[in-house]
Amino acid sequence: MDTPEPGAPALPPPPVPPTHTGAVVALVCGILAWVALPLVCAVVAVVAGHMARGDMKRAPGRWQGDTLAVIGLVLGWVQLAGIVLAGLVVGALFLLGGAAIVAGLLAA
Repeated sequence: MDTPEPGAPALPPPPVPPTHTGAVVALVCGILAWVALPLVCAVVAVVAGHMARGDMKRAPGRWQGDTLAVIGLVLGWVQLAGIVLAGLVVGALFLLGGAAIVAGLLAA
């Protein structure tokens, strides 16, 4: 019988594990990577998110916040991919522009 007897004290709810600080840092930096300091915050979000998820996998039930860490990881990795892609595009335009200038000088 799971029903307590009338007049018996109710059992307290089980304690909720604390949120992992690294998961919160990953989420905050993942958001900040899109607003300010894209490279720095993206790297911090990725590192903190991986560390938090690793801690949570090694000690299940000790912390909560896996979803926060995953969101921070996704935001950080997408921002880093965008930075790399932008760098490649700028580099290609620089090289193509230099080649066009050289070709124009040789043709003249």
